[in-house]
Amino acid sequence: MGKLDGKAVVVTGASRGIGAEIAKVFAAEGGKVICAARTLKEGEHPLEGSLETTVKGIKDAGGEATPVAVNISEESECEKLIQAARDAYGPVDVLINNAALTYFVPIKDYPTNRWMRSWAVNFHAPFILSKLVLQEMVERGGSIVNISSGAAIGPGRGPYHQAQRGGGTCYGAEKAALERFTQGLAAEVYADNVSVTCVSPSQVVPTPGTVFHKLVKSLDDPRGESPELMAKATLLLATEPLDKVSGRVTYSQQILKEFGWIEEAQGTGVGDAARTGSGYSQI
Repeated sequence: MGKLDGKAVVVTGASRGIGAEIAKVFAAEGGKVICAARTLKEGEHPLEGSLETTVKGIKDAGGEATPVAVNISEESECEKLIQAARDAYGPVDVLINNAALTYFVPIKDYPTNRWMRSWAVNFHAPFILSKLVLQEMVERGGSIVNISSGAAIGPGRGPYHQAQRGGGTCYGAEKAALERFTQGLAAEVYADNVSVTCVSPSQVVPTPGTVFHKLVKSLDDPRGESPELMAKATLLLATEPLDKVSGRVTYSQQILKEFGWIEEAQGTGVGDAARTGSGYSQI
């Protein structure tokens, strides 16, 4: 028996990195997974990874998955995604808002069109997708897990004695907003048996994206956190009882250790006691 047997799951940003790992872990637990992203085939994006690769890996392992190529920065594409999920597997039981798009550009130089597009993917799409799946979740229960980032923690007040890398302000603001959105929505739908949670990596996860942005040196950077830990933490939040997790804004290794899914939290990431996390993780 899997933790998600027969459940319809939507995972955005499933072509590579954390999203692809979440899709694989959820399928291994019996979920019927809609894998959503812009990149359908290898070579369509400069970075390695595609929906076809993710889905093939799931099916080769005996799981069930369907690729849906969409651009969730557009509302009509969000609607297309949820309709495709319903057509393939019925009402959505679990939604994982993982897709992310950012540009490391200082605010004074940030092109407005890129700013708007980043907010459309990182914050507006989770709202739109959540709204769409809640049409049925409020009648039958379900879970929504939002993927955040340690970037939600700001640099604090000045004076600033070390130069800050330009470009993180937009992404951090989006993730901070997502964490507040998580708890607000969780309170709204708690009585409807819908769980809403949010999780960040305890350490930077080596992925094609984080390597490209030079956040880690390589996919096997020993300072990084395995994508599997984020996938397991997401699974935990999607499957534990509502009253134990809904409204939680947490960190991967922190929540896994708390629930006994791992024995020790490794490294010194944002889930470590030395760095307590965003304000919403403390509420």
